[in-house]
Amino acid sequence: MRSIGFIPCYALLIDLKMKKIREKVYNFKTKNKEGFVQSEIDTLLKDYPNINIDKFNSALRGITCMVINDEMVIYHCDIDKALRCGIENRNLRSWEWD
Repeated sequence: MRSIGFIPCYALLIDLKMKKIREKVYNFKTKNKEGFVQSEIDTLLKDYPNINIDKFNSALRGITCMVINDEMVIYHCDIDKALRCGIENRNLRSWEWD
């Protein structure tokens, strides 16, 4: 039996895609180590032209953020989750809320 089957392969591809997203978010050059300001989010989103922006924005509702130098800073983990939701065209899952 040489094939690992469709489902495991598909799951592996999804996992690799999500890993690439996480790496991109956490390695993105931000001016604040704590996270992203709006201009940086806008730049990041240019790499995802087919993203469902409504799902992305919905995932960011109710998050904790901070203000540095009069700019709202959104944590890397929240951008990571919002990107996943927008790319997968879905809402946050209950276990993804922090």
